[in-house]
Amino acid sequence: MKQKIFHSESYNYIFNLNNGLFIRWGKTKDDDPTYSPFGPEILDIEISTICSNGCSFCYKTNTTEGKNMSFNKFKQLFRKFPKSLTQIAFGIGDIDANPDLWNIMSYCRLHDVIPNITINGKKLTKEHCNLLSYYCGAVAVSLYNYDDCYNAVEKLSEGKYGLKQVNIHVLLSEETFDKCMKSMKDALTDKRLKKLNAIVFLWLKPKGERNQYHQLTSMDKFKELVDFAFNNNIRIGFDSCSSSNFLRAIKDHPNYKSIEQMVEPCESTLFSYYINVDGIGFPCSFSEDIYKGIDITNCKDFLNEVWFGKETKDFRNKVLATGKCRKCTLYNLELCEVIKCQ
Repeated sequence: MKQKIFHSESYNYIFNLNNGLFIRWGKTKDDDPTYSPFGPEILDIEISTICSNGCSFCYKTNTTEGKNMSFNKFKQLFRKFPKSLTQIAFGIGDIDANPDLWNIMSYCRLHDVIPNITINGKKLTKEHCNLLSYYCGAVAVSLYNYDDCYNAVEKLSEGKYGLKQVNIHVLLSEETFDKCMKSMKDALTDKRLKKLNAIVFLWLKPKGERNQYHQLTSMDKFKELVDFAFNNNIRIGFDSCSSSNFLRAIKDHPNYKSIEQMVEPCESTLFSYYINVDGIGFPCSFSEDIYKGIDITNCKDFLNEVWFGKETKDFRNKVLATGKCRKCTLYNLELCEVIKCQ
């Protein structure tokens, strides 16, 4: 098994490049570091803003007229990244939007950084599936249209290379709650999803000019969703924005302590960082209109100018100040009255 190992006195990790297993510890195996002092473990990089979906909930407000990050631009950025980097999550609209996508992914693999990507499921050819399966550690298909999504999952998991980590991303909101429930029921019955890895629910953030959806407000409904997955042995996941709500929903579960170990609260500026299509860095993709951003292309020292830059440290300190739960400091994402972290 090919592994990437990082070792220091107070921050360590082992990352399996084949199956994505990641283990982090501090001075001892029982010590959990609050953040990486050596730079991000994972980057979220937007390489295209071109998308033909036109979704009414798009927080990026992407259209068919957008920008692409060139391969040369990406290489410029990549050379500045610290060696602690293990993975890059790429943001793209249409799969054919950026012609440099495959060169970018190949370059990552060449330097032992695993590329992952979220796609909309449209325009997906056999060649696309083979390339995604060959280069990516994981591919997520956003659930906009059931057939587009489920067909894409089947093509990727049954293709030439049989990608193991194929997930479905579903936005969780008042308007999409029924869709979230249906996706789990379909996972039990639809043959196209027999090799699906997991359904990942993404918490709606109140951002975007086009966004007309509303955050879920009922803990009972949220618990219904979680309980259905647990009772039917359906593999699910959540983004870190959902972590505190998820933990409260399972607080009476007999295996709470074990499950808690698999939950990563907000990791922005602690273990992850976001860079947009113009090469400007932000704490996370939902902070673009709130923070000024840092020009990564023209920085000379990523660690000092970006990771320990004033803007990044400001965000990091605010997140850490929320306690062990590490709640979002940009938006109120709590379902009900906040329960104080222990």
